Amino acid sequence: MKLFSIFTTTGRRWLAGTLAVVCAIALSSCSPAQYITQAASVPQLVVSQTTDPKTFNYALSSESPNIFSYTYEGLITENGLGEIEPALAESWTMSEDKRRIVFTLREGLKWSDGAPLTADDVIFTYNDVFFNEAIPTPIRDSLKIGESQALPTVRKLNEREIEFTIPEPFAPFLRSASLAILPAHALREAINTKDAKGNPKFLSTWGTDTDPNKIITNGPYRLTGYAASQRVVFERNPYYWKKNSQGNSLPYIQRFTWQLVENTDTSLIQFRSGGLDIVGVSPATFSLLKREEERGKFTIYNGGPDYGTTFIAFNLNKGRRKGRPLVDPIKSRWFNNVAFRQAVAYAIDRRTIINNIFRGLGEPQNSPISVQSPYYLSPKEGLKVYDYNPERSKELLLQAGFKYNAKGQLLDEAGNRVRFSLLTGAGSRGTEAMASQIKQNLSLIGMQVDINAIEFTTLLDKLNNTIDWECYLLGFTGGIEPNDGSNIWSPNGASHRFNQPAKPGQPPIEGREISDWEQEIGRLYIQGAQELDEAKRKAIYAKTQQITQENLPFIYLVNPLALAAVRDRVKGVEFTALGGTLWNIDQLKIEDN
Repeated sequence: MKLFSIFTTTGRRWLAGTLAVVCAIALSSCSPAQYITQAASVPQLVVSQTTDPKTFNYALSSESPNIFSYTYEGLITENGLGEIEPALAESWTMSEDKRRIVFTLREGLKWSDGAPLTADDVIFTYNDVFFNEAIPTPIRDSLKIGESQALPTVRKLNEREIEFTIPEPFAPFLRSASLAILPAHALREAINTKDAKGNPKFLSTWGTDTDPNKIITNGPYRLTGYAASQRVVFERNPYYWKKNSQGNSLPYIQRFTWQLVENTDTSLIQFRSGGLDIVGVSPATFSLLKREEERGKFTIYNGGPDYGTTFIAFNLNKGRRKGRPLVDPIKSRWFNNVAFRQAVAYAIDRRTIINNIFRGLGEPQNSPISVQSPYYLSPKEGLKVYDYNPERSKELLLQAGFKYNAKGQLLDEAGNRVRFSLLTGAGSRGTEAMASQIKQNLSLIGMQVDINAIEFTTLLDKLNNTIDWECYLLGFTGGIEPNDGSNIWSPNGASHRFNQPAKPGQPPIEGREISDWEQEIGRLYIQGAQELDEAKRKAIYAKTQQITQENLPFIYLVNPLALAAVRDRVKGVEFTALGGTLWNIDQLKIEDN
C-alpha cells in the first residue's frame, strides 16, 4: 500500500490521483485549452494532478499518485473489480500444494524501445531488484513469506517460462505477480555499478531529472515529456502487446497528459472551462457539477465507498539518532499512551466531517482493511468504534494522569501544555478542511493543534527519511488482499510509519522499541498469509482489526464515496471505486461530436 493525498481520486487510488488530461507534446507553459488546439488532430485525453511525480523508478516509489499504472505491467493484472487477469503472462499453472507456479509469457513481447521482453527480464526484476537488500524498495516486504520472512525462489525454465516456488503456503502468492516487470537491458548496469558511497547507482537512476524519452516501459504508454510543476506527457507505446478483437493495436488514445496544478480548485476551474476530460468529484463540488452535468456534456460516475483509508497517526518512535530523540520525550510519552490516542479518537466528530466537509457523501471509517474487501470486519461483527464523545475523552485523559488548568487547557502530570503539530499535504481544500475540523474538535478537550500543510514530496521525506514529525493526516491506498498492507504492519516494514525503522543507507536509530501489540499484528499478518482456508483467514484478519482499533496506531476518519466527472466524449468508461476512471485506459476512446 502507498500513501496518497486525500481528495484526489479519479484513477486507481494507489496509481493515480485526481486526473485531468491535457493534450500536448510541447512543454512550454500554456493552458490545457491551448494544448487541445495545438494537437487537435491527435486523439488525446486531458487530466490534472496536484503533485509532481516523485520518481520514475518503479522499485523506489512509495507514494500515490505515480505514473506506473500507465507505463508498466506485471505477469498478471487486477481489473477494476480486483479480479485477476492475464497480462504479460498468457497463462500459468499452479502445483497441487500451491507452492509452485509456472508462468508462460506471451509470444513476441517487446519493450517500448523495441527490445524483446523475455524471461530474463522477469528474473532480473525479482532477483536483482525486488530481492536485492541494497535496494530500499517497499515491494520486498509484501513478498516475504512466513516467520522466516523468506523470499520466493524465481528461476528461468526457458525464454518464455518462469517458475516461482515458495517454502510454505502463501495465500497472496498469485496476486504478487501483478508487480511491474522492469527492463534488464536498461537497468542491469545501474544495479551492478556502485556510486561513491558504495550504493548501487540504481538508487539515483530514473529520477524525475531523467530525460523521459529514456525511460523504457512495457505498459500501454511511454513518457515523452515532463516539466516540473507543469505537466507529464504520455504517448502510446507502439510495442504494447494488447490488441482489440480486430487485431488492431491498443490503446486507442494516442496521447494523454497530467496537467500539474496547484490545487483541486484549479482542476475544477479547468474542467468547467472545458480544458480537462476528467476531474475527481469531491463532496464540496458534487452539487455544483451535478447541476452542470447535461449542459457541460459530462457524466458523474459513482463507484460507491472508496477503497483505502484516511487517518491521523502519532509518531510512536521512541528512538534516537546521534543521541537526539526523534520525538520530544515529553510528547512521546503522550503519544505512546493508548488512553491519549483513544481520547483523541473519541474527540473527533466524524459525523460533522461527513455532513459539513463530505456533504453527506461518506461513512465513518473504523478499519485498516477496505470495506469492500471480504476480510473487512464491520462494527456489527464486533469491531470497536469511537463515536464522538468528548466527555469520554476527558474521562480517559484524567484517568491517565492529565489535568486541566483554569483556562480549560490540557496539561500532563508535569504541567506541560498538550500541544503538537499536525502535518498534511498542501493543495487540497478538503484535506485542509478536515485538519481544521480536527483542530477545532481537539481544542474542545483542551489540546492545541498546529496545522502544517506542506508540499507532498516534502511530507513524504519527513515520514520516510528524517522521521521529523509528531502527527500527520493522510491516507493509505486500499485493495482486496490484506497482505498488500504487510509493509505497514510488519514492525520492520518500509511503511510502518507510526514507528518507522531506519531504511538502508540512513543513519541508524538507537533505542527504538516495538510494543507487544505491534509484534502481535505482525505475527498475525504472517499467519494470515500462510492460511489457505478462507474462513480461517477472515478470522485472523478480524483479530488484526480488533487489535488496531484497540491500540490506534492510526486513528481512522471517514470513507468517502468514489466520484468522478468524465466528458461524454470519453467512451468505454467502466468506473469503479477500486480502479477509478482509467484502470482500463487501453480500452478508452475519444469521440468528438
